[in-house]
Amino acid sequence: MHYYSTNNTSVQVDFREATLQGQPADKGLFFPHTIPQLPKGFMESLDQLNKVEIGMQVIRPFVGNTIPDNILEKMVAETIYFDFPLIPVTDSISALELFHGPTLAFKDVGARFMSRCLDYFTGDRSHKITVLVATSGDTGGAVAHAFYGMKNVEVVILYPSGKVSSIQEMQLTTLGQNVRALEVKGTFDDCQQMVKQAFHDKDLQAKLHLTSANSINVARWLPQQFYYFFAFQQWENKKAPPVVSVPSGNFGNICAGLMAFRGGLPVRHFIAACNANDVVLRFFKNGRYEPHPSFTTISNAMDVGDPSNFIRVLHLFGKDASSLKKIMTSYSISEEATRDTIKTLYHQYGYLPDPHGAVGFRALELYLRDHPEQKGYFLETAHPVKFYDVVEPVIEGKVELPTAIQDVLLKTKQMIHMPAGFAHLKSYLLDNAGIR
Repeated sequence: MHYYSTNNTSVQVDFREATLQGQPADKGLFFPHTIPQLPKGFMESLDQLNKVEIGMQVIRPFVGNTIPDNILEKMVAETIYFDFPLIPVTDSISALELFHGPTLAFKDVGARFMSRCLDYFTGDRSHKITVLVATSGDTGGAVAHAFYGMKNVEVVILYPSGKVSSIQEMQLTTLGQNVRALEVKGTFDDCQQMVKQAFHDKDLQAKLHLTSANSINVARWLPQQFYYFFAFQQWENKKAPPVVSVPSGNFGNICAGLMAFRGGLPVRHFIAACNANDVVLRFFKNGRYEPHPSFTTISNAMDVGDPSNFIRVLHLFGKDASSLKKIMTSYSISEEATRDTIKTLYHQYGYLPDPHGAVGFRALELYLRDHPEQKGYFLETAHPVKFYDVVEPVIEGKVELPTAIQDVLLKTKQMIHMPAGFAHLKSYLLDNAGIR
């Protein structure tokens, strides 16, 4: 398998090089030259396979010959050792819970797989690699935990000041050692732009080996396909594929689902469930992709005004928007509707979502009103305790703290305050990050 840049199809790199580079030099994103198709009979035998067997079938074609099968199988097993239950919520809507990993968020999957890929690819290096990542919430904690203590890897996490939940901030700022947190006075888009500029700065390239742990990295993005297959394995009526609603910010998660679909996974329809940051919804309406500064909402991980992975979504469909619209619909869910959904799900159905899951549920509910014969599930991307400061006032009750969170809250935050702007990040990296 080779990967090209979304800005230059003549680029040819394998999975190893795409992972180590993170992003092509031309500022595009790496994308596979071909979309692997599932082996004949795979979907029919899905119920007889375990999670590792499913994961291996899904990811092996993307990895090619860069990782031996026995090592890849160990990586997959260590990535998906926890549960991915599909929980009925209403008669027509279920929740795919993706928060049973170590940091209680769906990003544990991509972060754990990527960390093991980098550990393997850098095992014979005498110098360190610096993982640079911007987070709007859960990515930071998942990456920090996945890479913590790795010998040849340093992690630098940028997060927007005051725009991640208190527990999210504790998860990404309390580890120390090879994990460093930069609290940026700005938005997630500011953080993401600073990271993107770093990858193309000649001074940094001369001194550091940088890679990304955002979903722009293929090793973070592609394993997110796994849980769409785990969900279908649990789906009762396989002759009537589900409608899948994905809380969408940077569009890596839904892009992984669409990749799985293009490879042969049965899905009736996808819903990109957005908050007030609705650049993709507006693209569907007027055909113009017009990024804008992000708005701050209670579903903060989706506060993205220029979603990087949407270009990959377009490439999945040959940059033909009309083909994309046949399989994907987008909704924008307001703050009021999000709070109302949390309250309704908790009091009426006995299910407590986080704000992002609430956006996913409401968008799916709206779609099913026009398609009452269909059923679907939404991705519950994080444990509600990570947003207790939003959820508890809405339900007028307490969210029980898991043991893992209790331990985190006892630790001390370690972060460096930084103004928005690439010059500040560059100065920090030149002075502090690992040298080649």
